[in-house]
Amino acid sequence: MPTSDRAGMVRAMGLLEFLKRKSPIEKHGERVANKRTANADRWESIQALGKIVTTEPEGGKPDLREAAVAALMERFTFYVDPTITDGEEKDETYRWVCEAGAIAIPPVRAVLRAHDSASWGLKCLEQLLSAEEFIKEMLELLETMDTEYLRDPQRKEQLLSTLEEKRHPSIGKAVVPFFLDVNESARFHAHGAVLAQDNAETFLPAVNDALREEESVRVKVRVLEQFGERGWSLAEGIDVPEGWWVDKRGIPRKTSKQKK
Repeated sequence: MPTSDRAGMVRAMGLLEFLKRKSPIEKHGERVANKRTANADRWESIQALGKIVTTEPEGGKPDLREAAVAALMERFTFYVDPTITDGEEKDETYRWVCEAGAIAIPPVRAVLRAHDSASWGLKCLEQLLSAEEFIKEMLELLETMDTEYLRDPQRKEQLLSTLEEKRHPSIGKAVVPFFLDVNESARFHAHGAVLAQDNAETFLPAVNDALREEESVRVKVRVLEQFGERGWSLAEGIDVPEGWWVDKRGIPRKTSKQKK
């Protein structure tokens, strides 16, 4: 083969190898998203992606920060042994995502709508947004969900559980439909979220209506405890579980507290 042809072939092979080479986002993203990656390698890739998300591009280079955040978020989708390693990696991933600031908000939002689990995504978003914006974001996400059967309802459960800890006039109205969710845990957290609100009394008719159909003792007891503590009366026709009774004012009481 002539020397010129040999040189051309070498250049072509070099170009092919260059084109096959993965970008830093691809390389480190694949490591972070793979639970079978060696712990040390995955940690190294978390750091590499973290540096990308916190470094503004210079000299007209493409901005890869959002892509790097999305790659980091994949670490929240699985668990590895030992527990301490899993916790350290997730805490470190969370730290980098939060340090990215506002640039991280769009990819975190996208992940919340795609992943089965929402707990870490919500945790990140709570740090990236104001309290008012965070509640608005949660309610918008809740609007994308319905009360029908889901193979994996944990994202809905986590969202409703998080709303239990928040106070806002808009939460009750948004959550009431989930009193009739087919998933018992969703109903449990939905009642908890509504009854925790300052305007909870507004929704007592809806709570009473739901209790007439409720079959879960756990859900009923949660509601009865709140009614009893606050002196709220149950509507007529609601059966209370064993261990409970209703006084003359319609307020539910535990049997042990009944006056002798």
